[in-house]
Amino acid sequence: MWFLGRVLRMPWTAKKTNERVLNEANKRRSLIRTIRKRQAAFLGRVVRGGRLEHLVTTGKFEGKRSGGRQGEKMVDGLATWLGPGKVSDILAAVKDRDLWRDMIANACKQGT
Repeated sequence: MWFLGRVLRMPWTAKKTNERVLNEANKRRSLIRTIRKRQAAFLGRVVRGGRLEHLVTTGKFEGKRSGGRQGEKMVDGLATWLGPGKVSDILAAVKDRDLWRDMIANACKQGT
C-alpha cells in the first residue's frame, strides 16, 4: 500500500488505512485471484503431462495417510474457487484446454 500512497502523493503522516488508500486509487485486492489463476495454469500443465507431478497435485498415492488433520490438496482448493463441481469433473475439464481456459476466465470474472 505504501507504493499506492507514493503514487497518489499522500504524506506518510496522513496515517490512512489500507482500505482507504485502495478506495482512493480505485483498486481492489487481487493477490488471491492471481495465486489461484497461476495454480490453475500449473494444474492444467501438470495433468495434461500425466507424470509424477500429477500424482502429487491430485494426492493419489498408495498407502496410508499420516494421522492428524489432513492438508488440503491443491485440486480441492481450486475446486472451491472454480465453483460447484466435483474434483473428477475438474480433472476431466483440464484435458480440454478450451473448456479449462473458459472455466478459469469465468472464475476470475466473478472475483472470488
